[in-house]
Amino acid sequence: MTQITEIAQDVYRISTFVPEANLQFNQFLVRDEQPLLFHTGMKRLFPVVRDAVATLLPPETIRWIGFSHFEADECGALRKWQTLAPSATAVCSLVAKSVSVDDVVALRAAQPLEDGQQISTGKYRFRFLQTPHVPHCWEAGLLFEETQRTLLCSDLFHQNGDVEPSTTADVVGRFRQMLVEYQQGPFANYLPYTNRTEPTLKRLAALKPRTLATMHGSTFVGDGERAIADLAQAMKDVLVERS
Repeated sequence: MTQITEIAQDVYRISTFVPEANLQFNQFLVRDEQPLLFHTGMKRLFPVVRDAVATLLPPETIRWIGFSHFEADECGALRKWQTLAPSATAVCSLVAKSVSVDDVVALRAAQPLEDGQQISTGKYRFRFLQTPHVPHCWEAGLLFEETQRTLLCSDLFHQNGDVEPSTTADVVGRFRQMLVEYQQGPFANYLPYTNRTEPTLKRLAALKPRTLATMHGSTFVGDGERAIADLAQAMKDVLVERS
């Protein structure tokens, strides 16, 4: 079952719960003059995500496709989306474009973004933030919508289970529980902790986001600066002090 929720004005969370993974996979659609899709989902999810997008706008009008890093749920269906939407251009870091995206998943060459570079979809402005190894992978980056202060934050704030679409309650407790569980199984070290983790998270917190749109789990609406600071402490507690 795929669920659609407007988490900020013109920003829609498209969520599919996959029971065997006990995990929601979320894409975010920005309805504007030049529609933007953040996360494509895996290829197996393409039909249901496409149909969900079609309830909001013609899928073939997607102009921008963003994602954090090279992974199936982030960009696995990119080629399918670019086949459907003839003007759809992938935006990502230069590293992602050069190392993986253009050769493996893109139908057309991606547009690389420099750290701090902006793209406009019409009413909304998105700033690209290079965040290597945050949440993970060398090529990682995030998009911050500056008009409404929405951070498209990929795997940060990951929560397991079929949870509510959005919440104003604390989500860091769920995130910490996920980290502890993953560290005890085959997905250990899912999120790395390096000497760049804390500075990167401080930079994200300084944006003072109002909405934290996460790939897995509930979107958080509230004091994003405090939530990111709490997330940073949870990561340090679980991944460093207990390692």
